[in-house]
Amino acid sequence: MASALEKLPPRPAPTCAYTWNEASPSARLVYLRDADEANQVLSRLQPGPLGFDLEWKPTYVKGGHENRVALVQLANGDTIHLIQISAMKEFPSKLREILEDGSYIKAGVGIQGDTKKLFTDWGVSVRSCADLSLLARTVDGARWRGKYNVSIGLARLVEIYPYRLLGKGKITRSNWEGWLKPAQQQYAANDAHAGFHLYQLLMAMA
Repeated sequence: MASALEKLPPRPAPTCAYTWNEASPSARLVYLRDADEANQVLSRLQPGPLGFDLEWKPTYVKGGHENRVALVQLANGDTIHLIQISAMKEFPSKLREILEDGSYIKAGVGIQGDTKKLFTDWGVSVRSCADLSLLARTVDGARWRGKYNVSIGLARLVEIYPYRLLGKGKITRSNWEGWLKPAQQQYAANDAHAGFHLYQLLMAMA
């Protein structure tokens, strides 16, 4: 009889892709390119945890200047907001208010770098941030070996906790300043929603 202390075989890698609409079937995706509309829509967003992510157009010339943040993604269990600030006449005041409001927890991987870039590019100081890599090491430390501050990627966290594959690939380096194609919208929504979903799962382990 096998000892109860024997380690179980490792779980096989997941084969199903992570999609926001599978994780939250009643959620909806809202793509915003107008500041006034963004202010109106975001005024209905209630305080609580939000998956947070940013996208910007890559620099295709080696050594070229990095482009400004083009897209802000905010997600909860009800709505995924894709806010394309590069297409707007001004940074939406309601978006700034939410990002600077401590009652909205913004969850993401490498979030310190994202918030620094958003401040550099748009002068927005994001408050109440939760780094999902650090959170995973805190609540599930036995699983994650190595230095505490070594970042665990979002895709790896999704592979372990929701047991799904988070798609990446060439789309990460697509043009985030133009009109977003359906595949870009799905990618951006999945990343932000995964941040929200992971935050919930990890906090339940705390």
